[in-house]
Amino acid sequence: MAAAVRPLVTVQPLEGDMATDAPAAVPLPDAFKVPIRPDVARFVHDNLSKNRRQPYAVSKRAGHQTSAESWGTGRAVSRIPRVPGGGTHRAGQGAFGNMCRGGRMFAPTKTWRRWHRRVNVNMRRYAVASALAASAVPALVLARGHRIESVPELPLVVSDSAEGVEKTASAIKILKQIGALPDAEKAKDSQGIRPGKGKMRNRRYISRKGPLIVYGTEGSKIVKSFRNIPGVDVANVERLNLLKLAPGGHIGRLIIWTKSAFQKLDTVFGTFDKPSEKKKGYVLPRPKMVNADLSRIINSDEVQSVVRPIKKEVKRCTLKKNPLKNLYTLLKLNPYAKTARRMALLAEAQRVKAKKEKLDKKRTQLPKEEAAAVKAAGRAWYNAMISDSDYAEFDNFSKWLGVTQHREICSVGDTAICKVKFLPLWDYRPVLFLLGRGW
Repeated sequence: MAAAVRPLVTVQPLEGDMATDAPAAVPLPDAFKVPIRPDVARFVHDNLSKNRRQPYAVSKRAGHQTSAESWGTGRAVSRIPRVPGGGTHRAGQGAFGNMCRGGRMFAPTKTWRRWHRRVNVNMRRYAVASALAASAVPALVLARGHRIESVPELPLVVSDSAEGVEKTASAIKILKQIGALPDAEKAKDSQGIRPGKGKMRNRRYISRKGPLIVYGTEGSKIVKSFRNIPGVDVANVERLNLLKLAPGGHIGRLIIWTKSAFQKLDTVFGTFDKPSEKKKGYVLPRPKMVNADLSRIINSDEVQSVVRPIKKEVKRCTLKKNPLKNLYTLLKLNPYAKTARRMALLAEAQRVKAKKEKLDKKRTQLPKEEAAAVKAAGRAWYNAMISDSDYAEFDNFSKWLGVTQHREICSVGDTAICKVKFLPLWDYRPVLFLLGRGW
């Protein structure tokens, strides 16, 4: 998004200005019209803020200032190096390891860590321009927490007489005149003690940020007058720093410009058409869309007059379906498939039913009368088969039986069946086999 563009910005007069100096207006520099990119500002801020860090590391000898050696295996203790000697609690204690009391840390920190980060020049300039553009949007300034309810307008520009102020009391008076004093008082009242160990490392107190004063004349006295007010920062227009324009990586800081500094912005950053005079060959990034209201652009008469009319007739392509998987497609190709499938289902159902009835019939126990009748029929058939068999004339059969008692029985006058009727049922099988072979 881009900042709201106004052609002119009013210069706020200060108390003590000459009566001839009527409230003037200055044109808005193009630096306030660049796209607002919070992601670029945050990335650049995160990397630039790392360049103020000081290297730190633990001592190279920390945790190793003892002649500890491992006891080896076989003593039912771990193989960690142990302090030698005796007569003290320290003797026999583990050493060197990061898990030991008094040992070194894991991966000891070194001073040759890559502390600093390099950021491309064009990206740094883009971030600064985005921070300047965001400072002209009241919503973003309010969202950052600044008190601008009594500020007449944004960007806030004051006359150059503010650069001649030497006393802090006069600076506070100026802030009160332009409605920026509540923001400075908020920063002063927010002072507190930092949580954590930072309070022991020369950064005990923390506070919110107030307005940023930007002046244009080198060596101006305004620096000394505003520098003692808590939360208020001072910067030269030719040396704008993103760490001050967007503290914490959050764009939208309240900036108070002097008239000379405001007019120098086009010289320092250039315009969309004219390169910068201070930064060689630098041209401000142009927004992709001058008007971000896309719906308004699309519905405008200029666009609607040249676009094609709405297509009322929609031709939809039919989706090819597999007849082997889709029943309706199969019926279109083969109407008899429905009858064939129905007949197959009915035949399957009938087969299942018949099988079930057969199994149920086998598993059902017969009544006593029927069981007795079946048993009697079987006995009658057995007796009939015995009575109809006469093997007396087959000598080979008698020899094969090998029983002398059979002949004695025959001399008494019994028939050959008397020889066979005492045999078990399974013994009839070889007899029938021999008869079948012509015996």
